[in-house]
Amino acid sequence: MATRIKEKALKRKENRDQRPKATAKYIRMSPRKVKAVIDLIRNKKIDEAQAILVNTPKAATQPVLKVLNSAAANAENNLGMSRDNLYVAEVYANQGPTLKRYRPRSHGRATRIRKRTSHITIILDEKN
Repeated sequence: MATRIKEKALKRKENRDQRPKATAKYIRMSPRKVKAVIDLIRNKKIDEAQAILVNTPKAATQPVLKVLNSAAANAENNLGMSRDNLYVAEVYANQGPTLKRYRPRSHGRATRIRKRTSHITIILDEKN
């Protein structure tokens, strides 16, 4: 059974290099806010996803659009794929490190403020 797991891992590793991707790390925005935007573009064509991001009034659209354009450029320049056939296969936002700050409160106390960061990853693929 262990050999089958190794075969699957090797197959995943081979296919991983064939799909174009781009990652933005340490974006100073909560992953929860970013996930509201990336859910809009999942499984959409590149041009349609860009149009959605341009017309969505959220702060997270700017970094997501930047990563999407970077992934499309990687597909064209590095892998020689046509932009017309690309779609957003996978998109996710993971939590990055949290900056911890303190705000003074009454009676000499302090409360913790968490400034969250996120890592945004977009993986494209070609429609057949």
